[in-house]
Amino acid sequence: MRHKQYQEEAMLERVSQGWRTLATMLVEAGREKARENGSFVNPPLERGSTVLFPSVSAMQKQGQRLYEHETIYGAMGSPNQHRLEQVVATIEGASHTQVVCSGLAACALPLLTFLAHGGHCLMPDSVYGPTRRFANTILKRFGVSTTYYPPLATAEEISTLIQSNTQVLFSESPGSHTFEFQDVAMLAAVAHENGAKLIMDNTWGIGIFKPFEHGVDVSIQALTKFPGGHSDAILGAVSVQEEEDWHSLRDAAVQLGQMAGPDACWLTLRGLRTMAVRLEHQAISAYRVASWLKKRPEVAQLLHPAFEDSPGHEFWMRDFSGAAPLFGVVFKPDYTYQDLERMVDALKRFGIGASWGGYESLVLPSLGSVTRNVSKPFPGPMCRFYIGLENWQDLVADIEHAFHSLSTSKMVQN
Repeated sequence: MRHKQYQEEAMLERVSQGWRTLATMLVEAGREKARENGSFVNPPLERGSTVLFPSVSAMQKQGQRLYEHETIYGAMGSPNQHRLEQVVATIEGASHTQVVCSGLAACALPLLTFLAHGGHCLMPDSVYGPTRRFANTILKRFGVSTTYYPPLATAEEISTLIQSNTQVLFSESPGSHTFEFQDVAMLAAVAHENGAKLIMDNTWGIGIFKPFEHGVDVSIQALTKFPGGHSDAILGAVSVQEEEDWHSLRDAAVQLGQMAGPDACWLTLRGLRTMAVRLEHQAISAYRVASWLKKRPEVAQLLHPAFEDSPGHEFWMRDFSGAAPLFGVVFKPDYTYQDLERMVDALKRFGIGASWGGYESLVLPSLGSVTRNVSKPFPGPMCRFYIGLENWQDLVADIEHAFHSLSTSKMVQN
């Protein structure tokens, strides 16, 4: 009993420790030092489109500093955007970050930057649905082919899928609905051996996974999620380490008109100040809720990396310094999707919504969100839980009450 308690305490520390290390940096980054005559805590919100210069030569000089986050027009970014880019680059361990209008734009921009007509992209079968759609429609129309690989494929399996024209190997770790954690260092090695870029959607792991330490070339963030933290701003970011990659990315962003409004940037900067304390609390609550769910007779598998049978658990243990409060639940195969829908509808404290990252708990059935081309399907219906700032015991009580609808459904069928 004491050993089990020690294991649980150790895992609670394991899922939350990475968030604490961010706290001081998040409070201080992207802020001006206090002036002698005083200054506001938060940087001011600065809106504008036209930038004025004292002379033509001054305008021309600033226009030559495109890669230094300078601007001669509002469509190239605002002071609020550039402050946010500095903070995100620090969190990711990047040399440069480009903030864009949404998380999906952050997925699309590097694909458009590093793929060319006649090229080939490898994507995991667990990839975010809109990214898959972008690959299957716009990239295909532009003459780029995409092959899907099992998210836990070995180096040998990935190598057999590499083609002579493969330009990008894409990673999403974990998958946004199926939560497979990938061996990112292995993917980087295979990509680089074949002259391809490794692009990773690191939204789940912001701050607790350092992408460039594991060989990633381009890291994607949906800042809508944890950084914004209040479900009221939509934003994305793309970060790189190499100067050549930055020039390519920044050129593409400017030519595509990819930037973000100053209001959304300001809100996200404000949200970042509390991200560490929010996520530490939520990670602990999520582990407690997940531990309770794992013992339930209705549940076939818990897709939370703290549990050994969760896909890619070993890679999470090796590479991540914490866990996010987003996980999946696979129900036993004798339950139907309609049973799951009744259960979700019965929840009172969980909102039914397609996003996550705010202070409120959410739930989302995964039917229609899990498209699998080459991977084995999960045995039963699935849903995704996001644990917010509510008391975790209140959330457990809500789920337990909603589970009565599953029991009732089975009684009716029998």
